[in-house]
Amino acid sequence: MGKYDLLNFRSEGIYCPIGKFYIDPWKPVDLAVITHGHADHAKWGMKKYLCHPYTAPILRSRISPDIQIETLDYNQTININGVQLSLHPAGHIIGSAQIRLEYKGKVVVVSGDYKLQNDGITTPFESVKCHEFITESTFGLPIYNWLSVEQQNEQLRQWVFQNQKIGKTSVFIGYSLGKSQRIMKALEGLGNIYVHYSITKLNEAYESVGINLPNWQPVDLRENVKHLDQQIVLLPPALFDSKVIKKIPNASEAICSGWMQVRGARRWRSADAGFAISDHADWQDLLTAVKATEAEKVYVTHGQTAIFTKYLNEIGIHAVELHTEFGNEEESTENQNQEEA
Repeated sequence: MGKYDLLNFRSEGIYCPIGKFYIDPWKPVDLAVITHGHADHAKWGMKKYLCHPYTAPILRSRISPDIQIETLDYNQTININGVQLSLHPAGHIIGSAQIRLEYKGKVVVVSGDYKLQNDGITTPFESVKCHEFITESTFGLPIYNWLSVEQQNEQLRQWVFQNQKIGKTSVFIGYSLGKSQRIMKALEGLGNIYVHYSITKLNEAYESVGINLPNWQPVDLRENVKHLDQQIVLLPPALFDSKVIKKIPNASEAICSGWMQVRGARRWRSADAGFAISDHADWQDLLTAVKATEAEKVYVTHGQTAIFTKYLNEIGIHAVELHTEFGNEEESTENQNQEEA
């Protein structure tokens, strides 16, 4: 646990002692500044939440409709006990934000989760220059290099076309928040898309802030699902290889996750296909993002922290490894929320 001028770590999470607020705390606090709506960054029990307007309906959907939320648009600045705070696009999912803090001329940026690829739905990532930068490293290994978004989308579309030719139902497995909406965008124009109720709730949150999604319909797998034959279906990872998914007629299953680039055959042997699609930065984009900040010091958290920290130091960027309770929403079915079941 390190202690910095603007930030230190407590049992509740990342704390700004001058501003008297936390960033993505994992225990209840008075004021929580939230980078984005994934469950490892936005938890229940905060007296007040501060986030981007796009994140607010996600929090109300996933936590409670009665929580107290204040919103702040990108690139607007507020003063909290003398600390200048602003939110900047992180490109991870809608509403995802890097948190910029400034006090007496010193600037620290907490990136949360981020990606540099423009998925066509999320506000694209913007680099923010700072003295200190806290970066994720979920895919902080050189083996992770994503195809372009256009190539990824074409892979998904061609798989659907192939299934249609042989009378198969295309069942995509992707995280309910962020990943599922990317898959839907990639498949736009191929017909109605049927989604699990956990995805339905997030689709409604997207649409409530004006995000246009392709045609979709909710599906209850507890009912008769013969109408899904040869259609497109989106399900959360917790349902992979479950009894209910086996009810879908002529199903061909595809996992959409960054891990598919190297772990597909071992971790998802029973899937018919795997596509390396992630809402996190790959190796090269992590390096690009870190270098663009021109930070004097970089703190590396969740993911391949040791390896990425070591490499940054080797190329002349002063980096320190941090340990937090942030996880990775697409790592495995075992880590999914119960709401995904």
